[in-house]
Amino acid sequence: MEDLHDLSLSEASRRIQAGALSPVELAKALLARIDALDPTFRAFARITHERALDDARRAEEELARGRWRGPLHGVPIALKDLVDTAGIATEAGMKALAGRVPDEDSTVAARLREAGAVLLGKLAMTEGAGSHHHPELAPPLNPWSPDHWTGVSSSGSGVAVAARLCLGAIGSDTGGSIRFPSAACSVTGLKPSWGRVSRHGIFPLAPSLDHVGPMAGSAADCALLLGAIAGADARDPTALREPADDYTGALDRGVKGVTIGVNRDWCLAGVHPEIAAAFETALQALADAGARIREMAMPDSRALASGWIPACAVEAALAHETLFRERMDDYGPSLGALVRIGGSLPAVEYARIGAERRTVGARLAALFADVALIATPAMSMPVPTLAEAESGAMDPAEVLRFTALWNFAGNPTLSLPCGFDSAGLPIGFQLVGPALGEAALLAAGAAFQRGTDWHRLRPPLRTVDPIR
Repeated sequence: MEDLHDLSLSEASRRIQAGALSPVELAKALLARIDALDPTFRAFARITHERALDDARRAEEELARGRWRGPLHGVPIALKDLVDTAGIATEAGMKALAGRVPDEDSTVAARLREAGAVLLGKLAMTEGAGSHHHPELAPPLNPWSPDHWTGVSSSGSGVAVAARLCLGAIGSDTGGSIRFPSAACSVTGLKPSWGRVSRHGIFPLAPSLDHVGPMAGSAADCALLLGAIAGADARDPTALREPADDYTGALDRGVKGVTIGVNRDWCLAGVHPEIAAAFETALQALADAGARIREMAMPDSRALASGWIPACAVEAALAHETLFRERMDDYGPSLGALVRIGGSLPAVEYARIGAERRTVGARLAALFADVALIATPAMSMPVPTLAEAESGAMDPAEVLRFTALWNFAGNPTLSLPCGFDSAGLPIGFQLVGPALGEAALLAAGAAFQRGTDWHRLRPPLRTVDPIR
């Protein structure tokens, strides 16, 4: 018998629409897998068994009556636990928010419900979308190796997709939090343009840097999810008014003749040799698919990259102002330190970062006059061990080297699996597009994945110790 959890989101969607797959049977299969494996991987903050079965039965009944809501109708997905869901606890990985139950859906949750998606549950995450999990909450484990990092902060989203506990997930990204778990867990993740997806009902970390986007098994699957959640929203005045593109319709465009810029002096200097080799292999695969790889200049972004932590801290201090004052003792040391840093940063320093952000952002935007997309590694180093990640030995500026720049600039970025290192840990790279360039990114990602198999490989789950 076919394992239903191994279906891609896109294939499950096709079968459901054709009447060849029952949404109820698919939901039951995923729930059974979650019940069996999540005690090991801890990807879920909470599992919504009854809601999932209710959603699936509703989808099945509607489809039987000839009503098809779209490609997510009857498809099981999960949400990072900072996406508000009416009547379901949403705690953002925080002890300070334990027991918080929203009265209404976020825009993202409402749009997914309207699209007919089946909600399996809420996914674990770092505390408040910061850099560490709360010390009293057990973090998710990487299905490729339980001793290695899962990425932050959408850790549960990356683990759940990689372990096939859901067919797609929603994550958020303030400095790399969709792209790090995607790279560490070998899944595909899209950070859309800032404002492309409404942040109404999304618990904030740093609003001007926060992005909400899909994580799934492929670029094609991400396109289906983005199509459901993108677009203007009267409840979020920062949401862009431009209508969503036809992301799935763009997938067949390919990359023939598309110019992809790369600056090897910038993106390979000091990069681990295995990361550099995998990146070069990815560039060659894009060239084989018809892309033109062109060397390009990059503005000096070192000063801006070093400003990400203080800029994020200032916005986090504002977002947490009341809660931190009232529940300070419930904050973990990492998030608490970030809020304190933000509350004490001199205004002139924050203004200096803002000025650099505007200058570098303008120079980055100008790059897309000569290239359609930009390619960079996702990380400069192999996936670190948990001991390395928790010891404080990792240089934040180096970790954020290829990611935080695009949060400042607001560009869409797509993280794609592109290989494995000698220890068997995943390697990812990212493509960056101009503002509102998600369709072009997804087309390039789909072309890359038609010619490669990295995204189809599954972690050896049998090697994971279930008592960890």
